[in-house]
Amino acid sequence: MNLLRLSWTYLWSRPLVTLLNLLLLTLGLGAVSFVLLASEQIEASVQKDLSGIDLVVGAKGSPMQLILAGVFHLDVPTGNIPLGAVAQLRAHPMVGQVVPISLGDSYRGYRIVGTTPDYLSHYHAEIADGRAWSRPLEAVVGAEVARTAGLKAGDRFAGVHGLGGEGEAHGDTPYTVTGVLRPTGTVVDRLILTDLASVWEVHEAATAVDEEDRQLLAEEREVTLLLVRYRTPLAAVSLPRWVNSQAELQSAAPALETARLLRMVGVGTDVLRGFGAVLLLVAALSVFIGLYHAVRERGNDLAMLRMLGAPPRRLAWLVGMEAFWLAALGTAMGLALGHGLTALLGSILQAQRSLPLDGWAWVPAEWAIPPAALALACASAALPAWQAYRLDVTRLLQAPR
Repeated sequence: MNLLRLSWTYLWSRPLVTLLNLLLLTLGLGAVSFVLLASEQIEASVQKDLSGIDLVVGAKGSPMQLILAGVFHLDVPTGNIPLGAVAQLRAHPMVGQVVPISLGDSYRGYRIVGTTPDYLSHYHAEIADGRAWSRPLEAVVGAEVARTAGLKAGDRFAGVHGLGGEGEAHGDTPYTVTGVLRPTGTVVDRLILTDLASVWEVHEAATAVDEEDRQLLAEEREVTLLLVRYRTPLAAVSLPRWVNSQAELQSAAPALETARLLRMVGVGTDVLRGFGAVLLLVAALSVFIGLYHAVRERGNDLAMLRMLGAPPRRLAWLVGMEAFWLAALGTAMGLALGHGLTALLGSILQAQRSLPLDGWAWVPAEWAIPPAALALACASAALPAWQAYRLDVTRLLQAPR
């Protein structure tokens, strides 16, 4: 007697009940898989982008906004700060490195970031094709920008005023792509990087009415944000306080603000995880009720199997195999649903030039899903299988029809 084939036939003898159980299992396991995939990838991406940045300095405003704008490039900056702040911070004895950033323009939704070569070194970004910029209005593009926007070394493009990609184009001051970066798995993949002087030159050319006006603008040059690395761990205690005491400066500690951000995101993931757990409990109850009634309805069939020589444990295994089929199908469909939802969210975020999510990725925590589904099925089938094991053949055959 082939238990797998017979249990499969029994399973689909009640298609509506089976489909309901599969739907509940798929939704529950899919929700759990989606939470695991999205949360782990987002956390890993955040940690990569923050690596090596001890402090972000910008204009007075929200510390969270400084982190989102300066590190993840997901928000607008709080304003600009004087260029002299760069030299002031670099001269501070507790500062190991200062990387300035100037924002203001974009191309097809990708931000044009004026900075120094230290920014490339910080993220270990390497040139895949071409070379790094060496003068104003030269730029290198991240791997995702090159792939999506179709830019390559030698191409020219005009930036658009603003970070949303819908402003006025700076057609008189186009950029020349000198290089394409290798994929880094960081925010650099979604950026167009150029020299600080490029950003100043573009905006001075767009706003200056004469040479005298251009000179005045050159004297008032600003940067948007500063990424700071401490020289000593003791700087974490005193440097933020010193920065905040300056009239035009605001500091933000990435570790603190990111912890707040992940806690806020964690509320949503906890809700979704709880929703998945409730669905799995309902699915377990539904499988239990279905198998319990199936054993009672198939009493005569099971009695006939006993008469044909099947031992009691074989009948118990028959019921258990139905639960196994549900667990296997539910696991496959649930994982497919979780990865599909992650891929859908990833495509939406990519269209918004936001954090990357890969639906094809696999996180180690997902290995716990198949055993969990099997344990759930075994728990649901335990009592029905015990019923089948203790089946009284004589009573069933003597019962009036």
